[in-house]
Formats: sequence, structure tokens, C-alpha cells
Amino acid sequence: MKLRKLFSLKYFTAMAAALLVIVAPAVAGPPLICHAVDIGTAHSLPWTSTGWNLSGQEIYDVSHLVPDTLALLAPSTPVLVRMETLRRATLYAQKRTAIATELLMRLEARTRENPKDALAAFDFGYLAECYKQAGWLQQHTDWLKASGGGETARLNVAMKIDGYDWVRKAISLRGSDPQMEFAAALMTTESARGEHDRHLQNALAGAKADALLARNLASRFPKGAV
Repeated sequence: MKLRKLFSLKYFTAMAAALLVIVAPAVAGPPLICHAVDIGTAHSLPWTSTGWNLSGQEIYDVSHLVPDTLALLAPSTPVLVRMETLRRATLYAQKRTAIATELLMRLEARTRENPKDALAAFDFGYLAECYKQAGWLQQHTDWLKASGGGETARLNVAMKIDGYDWVRKAISLRGSDPQMEFAAALMTTESARGEHDRHLQNALAGAKADALLARNLASRFPKGAV
């Protein structure tokens, strides 16, 4: 498995240590999971936590997760909202193996039904990478382990899926999408600099006309933000 797909063991070990000691939000930890995407007032799955992890105060019936998530991933839904929706779906699904698997398979089915649909490719790839990062945290920390008993999802169902390749395919099909470039930049923070920098620069260029994307870039990549 390539390093850009899972990040390096050294990186995750350091980030896990940081997660166990920090008491205030910081730009650290697996980037697709540990930091919410700023979506402004856009609608997504219900969420009341101030941080990235479930607070226990979310009043949401997870049995509705698959249809609710699919409905939210409509053609008109912006990429940033798709990213945050899939992040929340991952965190809800970590207690339900069957639901986690069904959601992934339903998104995969969309790619088969619409092989030229950039959004379908993006959603499948992004969810796969979210699952990988959540799965690593399940194995190495207590942060994503189910509380109060119950089943913990085997999010390694996505381990053989190259989510980044699917996102690159989505960018190719889309032609130009700075928000997808932002997602790809998050996925490649531990890969070859040229690969990461290319995505980041494309996102930065598009952010000049996208205030919400600019806010997310300033939060995640403060040194590169303009």
C-alpha cells in the first residue's frame, strides 16, 4: 500500500500522541477525520459536537444514515459539503459495520452506473479514504472506539480501494474544480511534495473566487493561504 494512501506509520504515531494530550483544537491528526470542513450554513448530517469526535449529544437515528447521506450527495451539492457529509457519515458509521459497508457499496455502485460522473467518483474515493483514516484510529487510539458497548465497524472494508486515484479521476472528469483540488491536497500531505503542491496551488488559485474554500485553505494550510 502506497504511503499517500495511508500516510506513514511515523506520521500517524506522532499524531496519535498529539491527540491524546491536546486540550484545544489544533491542525494535527488525520486530516479527513480530525478536522471539520467549514460548510457555512449548508445542510448536512446533524452534528452538535464542537470538535471532530461525536459528543454523545447528537440525536440521530443511524439506521437512516445510508439514505440520508445519498440524498445529501445530490448533483447540486458543493464538494466542500460532500466532504463534510462523508466525514460525519464515517464517524456515525464507525459503530455499525453493516451500515458502513452498505454506504461504501452504494457509492461504488454509483460509479458503475455513471462511469463519467465526476461527483460519483469523488464521493466513492473520498469515503474510502475517510474509512481508512478512521480505521487506523480505531486500531491505535481510544478516540473512535464505540462507547457503552455495541459493535465497532470494521472500516478496513476500504483498505484495498485507492481513494486518491478516484479523486484524481474525478478532477480529470470535472476538468477544473478547486474544491476537489483541496480534497486531493488533504489526501497528499504525506506524499511527494510535487503531487501535494500541485493540488494545493490549484485550490489556492480557485479560492480567489470562492470565499468558503479560502476559509478552509487558511485553516488547513495557513502557510500557503493567500
